[in-house]
Amino acid sequence: MSHAPARTPRFAPVRRAVLPLLVLVLPLAATSSAHAGSGDGGPATVHAAPSSSPPDSTWPSTVRVGERSAVTSPSGGDLWPSCWSDDDNLYAAHGDGRGFGPLPGTDIGVNRITGTPEQDNLAGTLVAKGDQVGQIWSGAGYNRKPTGMACVGGDLYLAVQDLKKHTFDSAPAATIARSTDHGRTWTWHTGEAMFAGSVFTTIMFLDFGKDYADAVDGYVYAYGLDNNWRQQTDVYLGRVPKDRIQDRSAWEFYTGTQGGRATWSAEIGDRAPVVHDEERVYQRVHEDGVHDKVLIAQGGVVYNKPLGRYLFTTWNAFQWTIYDAPSPWGPWSKIRAKDFGVGWTQDKHGGYAPTIPSKFISADGRTMWAQSNVCGPCGATPKTVYNFNLRELRVTPRAPSAPDNRKDAARNLATDPGTTPYERVTRAGRTSIYNDGDLTASEDDWNNEVKSTSWWGYTWPRVRHVNEVRYTTGAMPADGGWYARDLRVQVRRNGRWTDVRNQRITPAYPYDRTAGPGRTYTFRFAPAVADGVRVIGVPGGSHTFTSVSEVGVHYR
Repeated sequence: MSHAPARTPRFAPVRRAVLPLLVLVLPLAATSSAHAGSGDGGPATVHAAPSSSPPDSTWPSTVRVGERSAVTSPSGGDLWPSCWSDDDNLYAAHGDGRGFGPLPGTDIGVNRITGTPEQDNLAGTLVAKGDQVGQIWSGAGYNRKPTGMACVGGDLYLAVQDLKKHTFDSAPAATIARSTDHGRTWTWHTGEAMFAGSVFTTIMFLDFGKDYADAVDGYVYAYGLDNNWRQQTDVYLGRVPKDRIQDRSAWEFYTGTQGGRATWSAEIGDRAPVVHDEERVYQRVHEDGVHDKVLIAQGGVVYNKPLGRYLFTTWNAFQWTIYDAPSPWGPWSKIRAKDFGVGWTQDKHGGYAPTIPSKFISADGRTMWAQSNVCGPCGATPKTVYNFNLRELRVTPRAPSAPDNRKDAARNLATDPGTTPYERVTRAGRTSIYNDGDLTASEDDWNNEVKSTSWWGYTWPRVRHVNEVRYTTGAMPADGGWYARDLRVQVRRNGRWTDVRNQRITPAYPYDRTAGPGRTYTFRFAPAVADGVRVIGVPGGSHTFTSVSEVGVHYR
């Protein structure tokens, strides 16, 4: 059975999607100093990471990611790694397009970008492209792709990768080009690629603010993927003195920690991953489609100075994941930032190669703008966000708090300031509908995945007293919309979800399609103190999804 990207039930009026945001929590942490080892480079056995997946992060209080691009620009192309230069401009490199220049496009180009997302006035100038920027090392079957940029001491540095045409599944070589005139001309060592053998060839420079001013020491840091730019399980870290970035012999690589301090080696074969994640998602799907995907691909790493946190934004076919850490080498934990589902539209779409330009981080660090891009064949139609575009992310650091709400039968905690909708996924991207008081609209979490759990709820920036949840169902089509079993309320405290005590459901939930559309089920339970609440259970129907119209939360 096939599904349209978004289905509106007969009792639900069509609405314009409201842009959700993203909220994260970032504790302050200092970076430790490190010592270097020795060696002379070359492939060797890579040390295995100690576990198959980083732990889920417990520092976010609320996380909210925009459902779609909110600010677009008159440009064309993909990838767009960027850096904030000493002249206060953002410089970004595009792949496979015209950038901010005229047609025809090329496989790579560098652009100077002005404006801010708040004023929605992004504009740019193409300053260099094609052979002016880099060379291809691996033959006619490859294109050049930009993977990372750094602005250091007034100079620009660009990591350029060979990527196999058509299949995009092989990245055997990469080098770093330098510009001393803000992108107009570029130089690089033409004798051989700096990185070869498909080792450390997707290079993402750590964004340390304007002209690298927020750096914690005298090094430039870069993260690398082996083999390909996507579908990876390991992220590696290299560093190089600021004045020797193009000198391959000056690079050294993270090998682990010893006594709480990072250790380094000039031998690339000694490297150990800073992030190792074997988790796979969408392991089973109902119909043919992309499935069984790991989480890591080319994205970007930024230092959020106001919050003292390092953020690695990455993606797979459907989802964005954010890894966070207190230092460039970790320890990294995982934020399941957003699942955009399948059937992307202009009102709901993810994108690839997400980055957070440091220039677009607010003074308090809590509002950020993420860049990602989507090409029409990759999901979004029409092809209108295949450009430099931004969507808002908002973060709220978790901090100790005490509940300040008293018993009030009339107060719906789902409408409190800072309330963030929290769900597995949405079909149409309309998270705003289930705390707007309108019981006629419907959303569901169909995504073609054979899901074992489905939930609808909220997180808050501080704890609340709660003892009641009112869940109103949405549409009930023939293939799903109801819970099959184990429907319950969970609350979150200190980043952990637990079942409530002494739960009672009125009326009794039938666990089949007779749960009915637009019907309210009231969950009452022992009072709890929580910064999140959700109804959760096993989704029903032949396509394993549930629906929602409204979720109200009370303390009565």
